[in-house]
This record gives sequence, C-alpha cells and structure tokens, in this order.
Amino acid sequence: MDLVWTVLACGFMIAGILGSVIPLVPGPPLSFVGLLVLQLREQPTFTIKFLVSWLLVVIVIAVLDYAVPIYGTKKFGGSKYGMWGCMVGLVAGFWFGPIGIIAGPFVGAFAGELLATNQSEQALRAAVGSFIGFVFSTLMKLVVCLVMGWYFIRAL
Repeated sequence: MDLVWTVLACGFMIAGILGSVIPLVPGPPLSFVGLLVLQLREQPTFTIKFLVSWLLVVIVIAVLDYAVPIYGTKKFGGSKYGMWGCMVGLVAGFWFGPIGIIAGPFVGAFAGELLATNQSEQALRAAVGSFIGFVFSTLMKLVVCLVMGWYFIRAL
C-alpha cells in the first residue's frame, strides 16, 4: 500500500510543480497535498509541526500570488485606477484561460491607468509593473514547489 501512496503523492508533486508555472493550476496547494499523501504511508515521514509550517507557507503564497501583481503596478507608478484595473483584469482573465491570466492584469492595469491619467506612457509603465509582479509571483510559487519537492524526494 505504501507504493500506492508514494505514486499518488508523486503525481501531486509533479502537478504542483507544473501548476506553479501554468496559470489556473494551484501549484503550491497541489504540492502540499503531495506531502500530506506521503504521510499516509505506514511510517509517516513528516512531523505535524513541519506540515503546519508548510500549510502556512502555502496560504501566504496563495495570498501573495494575487497581491504581488497589484503591488508591482503601484511600485511602477500606477494609481489606484491602475491597481483596480489590475485586479479586475486578473478576475476577468480567469474567463479567458491561461492567456487571460497572463494578459488580464497587464491589460487591466493599462486600461485603468489610461482612464486615470490619459497618458499612454504612464499606463504602459503601470502595466509593465503588473506583468513583472506576475512573473515574480510565478517564480515565488515555483521555488516553494521545488523546495517541497526536495523534501518529498528526501523523504523517499
């Protein structure tokens, strides 16, 4: 039975790592489920403290995944309109699949900033900040999933 749990956990870990770079797939939560499934073996691998710590990391990463593009918009000179546009673009992007998740915050920040300032250069700068925030949050998710993958491999 340990083999079944190990194979299933491995599937979750792989899905988590892929999901950290593929929009709409929740990478860190899937990797965390892989760690939990590994606990179902006859000899549990991780302590409760370890799992609770990683649960907190996954929750923080999930929140930051949405907050970082908005912060990037603000850091690159975007106004409240640009930040709201980024949020609306992120939500609207869900309806257009992976391309929408990537382009939505960019387009939303651009449109919001264009409405606020009517200056395309400022709007483009805010949109670039949103995109950089998106890339940073993707890298953050990837690093967290790879570290969980390292603990997974070490536990085998």
